[in-house]
Amino acid sequence: MTTTPQDPAFALPKALLKDRQVFFAGAATRTIDEEPTPTISLRSTVKTFGFGDTVFQALDGIDLEIQRGEFVAIMGPSGCGKTTLLNILGLLDKPSAGEYFLNSKSVAKLSAARKARIRGREVGFIFQNFNLIPTLNVLDNVALPLTYQRGLKFNNLEKASKILKTFDLQNREYYLPNQLSGGQTQRVAIARALINNPSIILADEPTGNLDSKNSEIIMDELTRLHRAGNTILMVTHNPDLLSYASRVIHMKDGQIDRDIELTDTAAYKATTSFISQRKKQRSRRFRNGRLRRQKEGEKK
Repeated sequence: MTTTPQDPAFALPKALLKDRQVFFAGAATRTIDEEPTPTISLRSTVKTFGFGDTVFQALDGIDLEIQRGEFVAIMGPSGCGKTTLLNILGLLDKPSAGEYFLNSKSVAKLSAARKARIRGREVGFIFQNFNLIPTLNVLDNVALPLTYQRGLKFNNLEKASKILKTFDLQNREYYLPNQLSGGQTQRVAIARALINNPSIILADEPTGNLDSKNSEIIMDELTRLHRAGNTILMVTHNPDLLSYASRVIHMKDGQIDRDIELTDTAAYKATTSFISQRKKQRSRRFRNGRLRRQKEGEKK
């Protein structure tokens, strides 16, 4: 994807056009003619469960690249490997074979502690089964990811309260999870996933338990995050949600059956704009660096 839309509605704020320096992976040296380094790269990835006669192959040789700033929908029948794929991408599981590169760095070489830091700072999970802690109220559940970072607890709760207002949950801050409806529980789980402003968001059926009104609230929030340059991968069975995505991957029997760019969607236009701006910035840095080296050479 190399074209840049002319519609100013798809222009990103200048502050967001800067490449995010993700702490766990430095970019390799590249020339200005190369495509941007994929945020996610899987090569011949396999995942098996069980032993002997009970072996089940959930992923069967997946090759996949995701550029920073894409909004990718993943579809397919139950049991085709969608959730397994998300768990591997989110460093909750590891492949049985093959390679996984996250921002050009092999995940296989990362320690468990480093993986945990990446999950805590850069990846937001929206789980299908919510995974809220039943003994914590809504406010503390949402603030929980912030407790693993430096900062005052009061500030953490203030941030959690602010994001809860985004999802119209300000009146449920001190409720326990078992006092919420299914839709409210899902919105709390999504608020918790977004509290750290992650650069990668992995969503497993984020609107699966919501009515149309609340589904729209969630998808509008994911759209806002995508337009800010975040990478989103969303598992869904709802074809109506493809209008929010820039690309759709259809899985079948642990493999990628089809991979389609959704060129008519607003998300596609936002993605191409973001990638184009990154290439321009890299080109300027490359030229400025070359001029600086030339001047230093002339001084010598």
